[in-house]
Amino acid sequence: MKSAGNSDSTPTPGGTPAKSMAAAEPRWAVIFKILNDFMSAFELPSVSLIGQENGTPYKILISTLISLRTKDEVTLTASRRLFEKADTPVRMMKLSTEEIEELIYPCGFFRVKAGNILKISERILEEYGGEVPRTAEELLAFPGVGLKTANLVLSLGFAIPAICVDTHVHRIANRFGWIETSKPDDSVGALEKVLPREHWIEINELLVLYGQQICTPRNPRCSECELSPDCRKVGVSRSR
Repeated sequence: MKSAGNSDSTPTPGGTPAKSMAAAEPRWAVIFKILNDFMSAFELPSVSLIGQENGTPYKILISTLISLRTKDEVTLTASRRLFEKADTPVRMMKLSTEEIEELIYPCGFFRVKAGNILKISERILEEYGGEVPRTAEELLAFPGVGLKTANLVLSLGFAIPAICVDTHVHRIANRFGWIETSKPDDSVGALEKVLPREHWIEINELLVLYGQQICTPRNPRCSECELSPDCRKVGVSRSR
């Protein structure tokens, strides 16, 4: 999973549904059926795969931190390598910063992330009895954790409905005309107003994949997109 920074930004108020949403309610059932059918032919994003591999909330938190500004394949390899050595806060604290750096290299900002992993592990042990906290407010107090990371931990780690917005979710939600926002964190609140709660957890992995394969940042593959009739193509000047 790829992100816009080595620590995603803290939540900010703002963001609204697109102004014309009331005139044309999205066909959510159709949209998510198409997205799920499309996804069935591909491998899940890296953090989702970690979640399937006996992914505890702690492992999801740490792998999400590793994923920031890092390609999916690097995230998956680095996370698995680290978890072979330490998959709990107790075991992680037995490693040095240098050992963690070596294990997660070549992920982006690996030195900063190694330090944050140790700081977070220590706080989980000292403040939460070794258990990852279950609220966004508590998660956001950890170094390197922004709203994207916090909501992914809540949704994948605890099955708590939370919308994880990365660059793909932000771009596609605005391109389709579901919302009208300028920042990913603003898109969280805007999507909460229009997206049925039953889709809050799955939207991230579905749109990450769709954004990588079809609804790309530049020259999206509109001719191949089954969702084209439901898309307002906001900001799209050229497509394939």
